[in-house]
Amino acid sequence: MAKKLSVGIVGLPNVGKSTLFNAITNASVEAQNFPFCTIDPNVGMVEVPDPRLEVLRDINNSKKTVYSTIEFVDIAGLVKGASKGEGLGNQFLTNIRETDVIAHVVRCFDDDNVVHVHGSVNPISDIEIVNLELILSDLAWVQKAMISLEKKARANQNEDKARFVLFKKLDTQLSAEKPIRQLTLTEEEQDLLKGYGFLSTKKVIYVANVSENDVNDSPSMVKEVAAFAKQEGDSFCVICSKLEEELSELSKEDAQQYLKELGLEQSGLDRLSKACFDLLGLQTYLTAGEKETHAWTISKGDKAPQAAGVIHTDFEHGFIRANVVSYDDYVACNGLKGAKEKGLLRQEGKEYVVQEGDIIEFLFSK
Repeated sequence: MAKKLSVGIVGLPNVGKSTLFNAITNASVEAQNFPFCTIDPNVGMVEVPDPRLEVLRDINNSKKTVYSTIEFVDIAGLVKGASKGEGLGNQFLTNIRETDVIAHVVRCFDDDNVVHVHGSVNPISDIEIVNLELILSDLAWVQKAMISLEKKARANQNEDKARFVLFKKLDTQLSAEKPIRQLTLTEEEQDLLKGYGFLSTKKVIYVANVSENDVNDSPSMVKEVAAFAKQEGDSFCVICSKLEEELSELSKEDAQQYLKELGLEQSGLDRLSKACFDLLGLQTYLTAGEKETHAWTISKGDKAPQAAGVIHTDFEHGFIRANVVSYDDYVACNGLKGAKEKGLLRQEGKEYVVQEGDIIEFLFSK
């Protein structure tokens, strides 16, 4: 099954979450200068920019081009007490329990025209408020679950006993206002946690939202967020929501030209996409032909049969071999036929570890 990447966008009100969501999804989501403008969660599926696909499409005259995708879920701004129902309440936290990554948008700009929910801009304080609400939400869930787990553990069920012991460990960690992801858990303990969707187990990328004047700079607020992310073992990137919104209204060619004029090599979406892929240890392999050029998302370290399985389970079960060409060789030889003629097409078996950008043709038995 193809891997689906889902990112939950969180942050205080008025930090630029909905503006960012509008930009990266080209959605018409309301973005106003007052807290709780976003009431229902907004969900958008975004194509991950990948210029390699356009090159392959042109070589093969492909009728269809399919990009990797990321699902973004934007929820209402969180405030102190959200885990206990303050603001619009804890209900919105449930909307991101199924996501893979949390993109925590942090305001790193001053603007008298944009109200700060706590009166002044302080990135680290803002981060700590949101992080604590995620932790407290998990703590409430853990303590509620422990009541039934304790009863089950008394019934002498080994798995329930192990889970109860684990949850006591989680209770201690969360009560100390520390996220679960900073705990060292055994493989067995990680399996016991599957399906719970605890918020503080998720990998986090802090997204420093800067003004248009600071896209090529690193103001002190950005440096503070970067240092905090490094200290916590989390990821970090810089985005200007307003700039992303402007880029989203341009054609692809005009957007690229605008980025070039600003001295930027990539858009914020490019950087955020790559950071999310890296966080989860994901990569892309490609298939190309007249029918379609397609990007497929797999985990780093996946072997050829697993990679085939994201196209169809029959490909994995009946895997015979994979014909593989690197992207650079494929382009240099103007396609699979040219690469084969020059001896650059490799036949790989079940133990082959797929590499980023491999172009693959699978052979399988029906």
